[in-house]
Amino acid sequence: MRKDEFRRAGAGAQGDEPEYKDQVISIRRVTKVVKGGKNLSFSALVAVGNERGKVGIGKGKAREVPQAIAKAVQDAKKNMIDVPLAETTIPHLIKGIDGAGVVILRPASKGTGVIAGGAVRIIMQLAGIKDILTKSIRSSNPISVANATIGALKMIKSPDSVAKMRGKTKGVSWQ
Repeated sequence: MRKDEFRRAGAGAQGDEPEYKDQVISIRRVTKVVKGGKNLSFSALVAVGNERGKVGIGKGKAREVPQAIAKAVQDAKKNMIDVPLAETTIPHLIKGIDGAGVVILRPASKGTGVIAGGAVRIIMQLAGIKDILTKSIRSSNPISVANATIGALKMIKSPDSVAKMRGKTKGVSWQ
């Protein structure tokens, strides 16, 4: 689908693309050793979100940093997820695991702010979560931590879906 076809298909209110912000989580210099020496390239990890419940991460690799970032942004837009929000926080506590990266996300009361660091902070801000307590355990590798965070956000259930699944009202099942 071409860009102009995408616009006509109803991407936004005025026919323009949705407003996504992107932020670089990490850039690494990587080398491949070949017979003639070393081939140098750059690997980028980027998070993209609309600050209203949609977020995604992507990786890109190229010989120059701007090209690697552009590839990562494209990859992140392909891997967007919807995050159910309870006003300014998440509905319930959740734990995400990816390899050695473990991230715990806890809902927080209004006015707490984003208590997180590194990749988790960037992803939370781009998802539109304003109040949350997080803890990253074991690994400090930005790729593992980012994947664990996205994994945790995928597992969050909205109060409406839980109430419907249990056959009860939202007030009874979600306390």
